[in-house]
Amino acid sequence: MIEGTVNADFEAVIPVTIQGPSGQTRTVDAVVDTGFNQFLTLPPRLVAELGVVSAGTAPILLADGSEVTMEIYQVTLLWDGLPRRIDVYAAESISFVGMRLLRGHSLHIDVLAGGRVAIDALA
Repeated sequence: MIEGTVNADFEAVIPVTIQGPSGQTRTVDAVVDTGFNQFLTLPPRLVAELGVVSAGTAPILLADGSEVTMEIYQVTLLWDGLPRRIDVYAAESISFVGMRLLRGHSLHIDVLAGGRVAIDALA
């Protein structure tokens, strides 16, 4: 089970731990974004700290309908205690967890400041 909390802005926030190619890890808070259909976004600064090499670029459609091109990186994410290789998009914003990462899981949010966020693997 992955647990987090709802912040004062009513965002569902969970900790995510990323592992770089040399084994170094960083844990960051990421907002669960049900409108984002990819895996994860991370700030370019964090990607650089981990020493991850770009795997290319891809177009991304934003909520306002505009399209941007973003760098893609492959990282190891420790997800529910297990390593998982995923694509990460570098974005100059806070980190977002997308629906592709939540695939095969249930998401429960108690929507109030300080509320519980729980992500469970489906059987």
